Amino acid sequence: MNAHELGLPMAVPAGGLPARVRIHEVGARDGLQNEQGVVPVEVKAEFVRRLAGAGLTTIEATSFVHPKWVPQLADAEELFPRVAGLPVDLPVLVPNERGLDRALALGARRVAVFASATESFARANLNRSLDEALAMFEPVVRRAKADDVHVRGYLSMCFGDPWEGAVPVGQVVRVCRALLDMGCDELSLGDTIGVATPGHVSALLDALVAEGVPVGVVGVHFHDTYGQALSNTLTALRHGVTTVDASAGGLGGCPYAKSATGNLATEDLVWMLRGLGIDTGVDLGRLVATSAWMAGHLGRPSPSRTVRALSHQEQ
Repeated sequence: MNAHELGLPMAVPAGGLPARVRIHEVGARDGLQNEQGVVPVEVKAEFVRRLAGAGLTTIEATSFVHPKWVPQLADAEELFPRVAGLPVDLPVLVPNERGLDRALALGARRVAVFASATESFARANLNRSLDEALAMFEPVVRRAKADDVHVRGYLSMCFGDPWEGAVPVGQVVRVCRALLDMGCDELSLGDTIGVATPGHVSALLDALVAEGVPVGVVGVHFHDTYGQALSNTLTALRHGVTTVDASAGGLGGCPYAKSATGNLATEDLVWMLRGLGIDTGVDLGRLVATSAWMAGHLGRPSPSRTVRALSHQEQ
């Protein structure tokens, strides 16, 4: 399928934007963990392989959490070896030292911890206070770094919390600084319930830079609850961010925050970036086909507007 057949947008570069963006694909982990049913491990492995074949270079494969908490990802030990040989980065989520042990035993070289910017979500997600959760992550990060493993620090509820409402920018900056100080290599700022708007995004990024956080270590993770994910992403790009989390087909949400709807769809992101002349290395046609294939396995159409539009063109 060539660009003309896809009806891809004309590339019209805009000033003040990066030449290339790295997409941190979360569909196989963040997307599938929120499914009602369990997707067979063979389908998950093929999903990851197809995402890699579409040109995505960072694909979050799974999570080494206790199966009691996220039964959809209970097959992490079975899945990871099936995809470990792919020529891409395959980060995995590790909630604690036990999760890190399981990941390292399988040869994982990139891990992520999942912190919260608010007390309420830390309690709901980790059954700990915010500071207790950070204390739990400290030995995980220290041990990972001692083994030369790359560590990403996820930070949820950076813009709003269903229990606490708007989250003060200074509070988010404090937790970001703590994660970096304990050794995290990069941060992902999560808009878990999708309430961020461009001005809020600008304020947080400006505050982080003022606190000495290099914009090069910051990624953004927007949900599209109110249709703001792309505008928020564009705002982040204008501030120098070059890592954007997205989920193929718009899969996912958050099992601990019922108001969280789907992630920013990778296809919608790639469409916008291509129109801006920003390189991603992603073959949009192959990515759309992959998400349509997964939607078939899940038994429902993809929520991604780009998947729906381009799939319709093929018919």
